[in-house]
Amino acid sequence: MVRVKLAYPKIPGSAQSPDGQCVAFEKYDGTNLHWVWERELGWFAFGMRRNRYDLDEVGIADFHAHHEGLPDAVEIFQRDLAAPLEAIFRENPRYDFSEITAFTEYFGTNSFAGLHKSYDCKQLVLFDVETGDGLIGPEQFLADFGELPIARVVYRGRLTGRFTQDVRDGRYNVDEGVVCKGGAGGNDLWMIKIKTNSYMERLKQAFVDDWEAYWE
Repeated sequence: MVRVKLAYPKIPGSAQSPDGQCVAFEKYDGTNLHWVWERELGWFAFGMRRNRYDLDEVGIADFHAHHEGLPDAVEIFQRDLAAPLEAIFRENPRYDFSEITAFTEYFGTNSFAGLHKSYDCKQLVLFDVETGDGLIGPEQFLADFGELPIARVVYRGRLTGRFTQDVRDGRYNVDEGVVCKGGAGGNDLWMIKIKTNSYMERLKQAFVDDWEAYWE
């Protein structure tokens, strides 16, 4: 294992909402995992927000030793996402980069605040891709990866106060909330997260005085 700088940026809360067109994706309550692909090596590394492991027998064993709650994450990635993602990277000229990182969320039906139940059936959902130009924009993400297991789109349109309140009130059938993304990608990309009031109440019950650490 090696320590890395924050592999995926911290997403601001709704208090910093810009005024513009966006795509709102469901935000899943799970564990953020990244997977690193290189044009000559293929998939060679993976990890969480601040650590990275070799994607080989030794690295996978080390990962499991440090993260007992994620026993089948590598298996799911190799089964559901590794080959189709690599095909896109090799066949689509927009991905003519030496290294690309895919970001996924690992979760089950009863996952909560990053903790998972052993009896749950887990899944990995792709929610972002980063090239040498930075994270790609939401429209490009949907066009290029929409046929894969990706985060569900719950809204496309202007980011308004009404939409924010509707998410909070549970009108979009999401558990934790949404991530709104706008812009063309790279330095032009912006993101904010909006969480539901019902999720806030669950946090308050579970963590009492520390619940805000899991909020926006």
